[in-house]
Formats: sequence, C-alpha cells, structure tokens
Amino acid sequence: MKKAAKNTPDVESLKPTLETLLKLAKKHGADAADAITAHGRSLSIGVREGELEDIDNSEGKEVGLRVFIGQRQATVSSSDLSSISLERLAERAVAMAKLAPEDPYCGLADPARLATDVPELDIYDATELKAADLFERAKILDQVTRGVPGVSMADSASAYAVSSAVYFMTSHGFSKGWRSSQHGLSVMAIAEQDGAMERDYDYAGSRWYEDLPTPESIALSAANRALSRLGSKQLPSSAMPVIYDHRVAKSLVSAFTSAISGPSISRGVSFLKDAMDTQVFNKQITITDDPYRVRGHGSRPWDGEGVAGKKMNLIDSGKLTTWILNTASANQLKLETTGHAHRGIGTPPGVSTSNTYIHAGEKSPEQLMSDIGNGLLVTDMFGPSLNANTGDYSVGCSGFAIENGEPSFPVSEITVAGNLKDMYLGMTPANDLKFDQPTCAPSLLIEEMVVASGS
Repeated sequence: MKKAAKNTPDVESLKPTLETLLKLAKKHGADAADAITAHGRSLSIGVREGELEDIDNSEGKEVGLRVFIGQRQATVSSSDLSSISLERLAERAVAMAKLAPEDPYCGLADPARLATDVPELDIYDATELKAADLFERAKILDQVTRGVPGVSMADSASAYAVSSAVYFMTSHGFSKGWRSSQHGLSVMAIAEQDGAMERDYDYAGSRWYEDLPTPESIALSAANRALSRLGSKQLPSSAMPVIYDHRVAKSLVSAFTSAISGPSISRGVSFLKDAMDTQVFNKQITITDDPYRVRGHGSRPWDGEGVAGKKMNLIDSGKLTTWILNTASANQLKLETTGHAHRGIGTPPGVSTSNTYIHAGEKSPEQLMSDIGNGLLVTDMFGPSLNANTGDYSVGCSGFAIENGEPSFPVSEITVAGNLKDMYLGMTPANDLKFDQPTCAPSLLIEEMVVASGS
C-alpha cells in the first residue's frame, strides 16, 4: 500500500536558487537581504456516498526575497524560478525598498542568535501514498460513517498527504533547510431524528503515517458525536461553571498567545500589555512552547529568521514570564528576540508559537464534572468575539448540560461570555491533554461564565 517516496522534495536542490537571488539583490543595490524558497507536494482525495467526489493533486515551488536599503525594506515573491524572473525579482525588490518608508526596527537577526545545529525532530516521513491508497482510506471513512444507525449522510470524507522542503538563507551567513510531512483524515457525520438534523466531525493529523488512527475509529467517533447531539435543547440564561472539551479548549490558549505577541504589545492592543511577571493564571497552570518536540505538529529547527529556538514556559505556575518576539518587535520593545519569528514566502517575518500547550491537571474531565455538579460542557463553538484591549469574550456554542455531575441532554444555540482575565484566573485543567495540533490543551474548567440562551 505504501512505499518510500522516490520524488520527495529535496532540500539541497533549493539552495542554488537562493544563492543566485541574494547575489542579484546585492548587484542591484541591497545593503542586506534574506530569501526563502519552498517546494511542496500535496494529494487529497474526497469521497461522497462511496464515489470519488474530488481530487486535489498539486505541486509547486515558490521563492521570496526581502531586501534592506538602510532602514527601509521590501518583500517580494514569485513562483517563477527562471533566471530572468529572479533577475527581475531582485531588481523590483530593491526599487520598492528605496521607496518604502523608514522602519527603525527592521533588520536581519543578530548573527550570534542564528541556529548552528539541526536538531533531530523526526517531522519528515518519506512514506508515499498514491491516489488509490488515499481513495481507499476516504471510502472507509465514508462507508463506516454512513453505516452507523441514525446517520443519514457522511460529508467531506477525505484523506490527504503533504510533504514540503524549505530553505532559508541570509546575506550575513545563515544557510539551512529542512523537510516536513503531514498525513490526515477527516469526516463530517450528519445524523437525523424526527426530521431534526445534527452534524459533528472528527479528524486526525500526524507527521508520520504510522501515527495516524484508523479511518474506522475516526468515522465511528464522528458518527457518535453527531448522534449524541440529536434532541438538543436550550439552557436557561444564568451564570454557571463551564467546561471546555479539549477539542475547543485550545482556542483559549490561542487567545493568550495572541495577547502576548510582540506586535500586540508594541502597539498597545493587548489586555495583557501590563501583565508581565504577574499572576495571569492560577498557580496550577503552566503553558509551554516547545519547538523541538519530536514529531510535533508545530516543530521547527529554527524560526523564520534563522534564530535558534528553545523550550520555554510562557506561563510558569500562573505567572507570565515572556512576550513572544521576532527581531522587529524585540527591537521596538528594546528586548531580544525569543525565536518566534514566522516567515511567509511573500511577507516579512511575523510572530508565531510552535508547539504550545497547557500542562495537564490531575483530575479527569469526569471528576471535574462531578466536582461542579451542574454546569455546561462545551464541545463545539462558532463566531467567537474578543475585544483584544479589554479581554471581553463571547462565543456561540453547543454541547451538553451537566446535571448531578454528569453530561445530560445536548444543548445548542447558546452563548457563553466572560472576560479572559477572569477566566484564566479561574481555570482548572483536566488530565486529558493530547498533542494533536500545534496548539493543544486538556479540557478546561472555568469557574463561572455567563450562559445565555439564543431564544
């Protein structure tokens, strides 16, 4: 079924293009420059009612160039890697930089901070899956989902495989590349009862094919989740404890990392802008970012500026310990980069985390439900609203009422609201942490939130 790939993206083959591009940038007048190129392949198969619905088979190469003229910068990109195109790209980038406004904070990373080693992250799997292999897996997703009594339809049953090679080079000496891969499965189940329909989904992704759950397990999970939502009701509006299921709890971590990103802090548009070294979460919460997690979804050997990263606690026993910074935001805040630059092909470096997670607690979700007695279990969310300056937060959701310490009837068309500063201080993690995304969290209990009915 599977074999070692013969035509996987090759890292070293990307190097000459960047060497040429940086030389051309210097030729046209750049004081300094960096360049990135990526070669990616993806294959995705979708099935509906046992038949092929769509196939997406793509492959492409892109190159991006950033040039500096004094304290002015410009970034350009192209998917044409011919000699003529590279010449024009470099010429255009320099011309744009000359016209750009001055940015006192832009520049290449400190050479002393550049990565010198390539850590073994095990994030590239050379296994090659052909279209027939993925079609068979997608068919299993579709058939098993539709075969569960009460499920009327399977939607978006798909299997995919992605591989890529990236090379990054700077005019001040950095020159390295890396490869990565991703395999995945997903399906949506639609259940029906007495004319009412509910839907839910499940998915799985992994760096290595061998780490994927079976299509059957994903299909059955999606089907059972959809069936469990039939007969949903609304809760009366009131304040109550709320438990976020681990699949949606990670959104609270993402809101936190956004609030401590360098650009947000430097612009003063964060509800945590004055919170450094203070108790942001309660003492049992620790949040870690680890770029070197083996087979991690967000693992990377260096950041988007070539800076070496490190495992660090963003929150240590509830206290905020750091901002997440690239070179530009660090310069603006008169700090040092934390190795969190994210480089797109056609954009200057932004800021992003790698593998970020809240450490697991001691109690199971069932024990937390037993502790609170009555409340709400949130399993799906839509339309979140967050005021970045104040932390005021609300989101539409569905899930289950918690009665007498156990999940009871399904609920829908409700809104939960609060302020993230209060929510973080009143947060208790469960013990069901799973490393299935770049940002992860166990189920999270929030002591009190306002729950409003949609009626």
